[in-house]
Amino acid sequence: MRGDERLLIWSPEEIDAGRVAHRHLPELRRVLDWSRRVLVSGHPELGRTGPVCPYTQPSLRKGLFLLALPARDGGTPAEAVAGLRYWYERLVADLGEEDRELLTVLMLLPGLDPADSTELDEVQRAAKDSFVADGLMIGQFHPVCDEPGLWNEDFRPLRAPVPLLAVRRLLVFDLPFLVGADRHLDAYLQRFAPEIPARVRDQLVNRVVS
Repeated sequence: MRGDERLLIWSPEEIDAGRVAHRHLPELRRVLDWSRRVLVSGHPELGRTGPVCPYTQPSLRKGLFLLALPARDGGTPAEAVAGLRYWYERLVADLGEEDRELLTVLMLLPGLDPADSTELDEVQRAAKDSFVADGLMIGQFHPVCDEPGLWNEDFRPLRAPVPLLAVRRLLVFDLPFLVGADRHLDAYLQRFAPEIPARVRDQLVNRVVS
């Protein structure tokens, strides 16, 4: 386990072995099982080939897929996000360039209402501007998340067994997740404009034309 008074972090191996002295160990195990079953697999409603999340399996394989919980019950979600940001940057600083692209931290927020994603959605929206500006992606997952899939609007890829936030590095292929806000698109272009692949440039052109 790693962490401090803000955030507690475990590897899948620690969770598998039960080396987690925390009352939310069952939730950690549920999310880890969901990650291994759902995120690394394809789905007939996804709308494209390949796994639901292409980065999960490589991250798991290299030991760069971590699960976390806020260290204190009763803290605000915003405080938990600040701890997540601090620890992500601390962990990524010790990695080489290739591994930085795979480091993923899932922070469970089991205190949030599992039947209503409103609060989690608001927390994610409030954090996204600063995360994207600094080259990070933050996504929300929730049992009733209604965000549609990119390739099939009837698919709900962000539904997880427990409310959680996921953080990883912003990648050049993340453009479709950013076109909804000009400030996010500006941050993306400032970071990736010199090396945008042709198919991603086409997505950008289509948005501008429309």
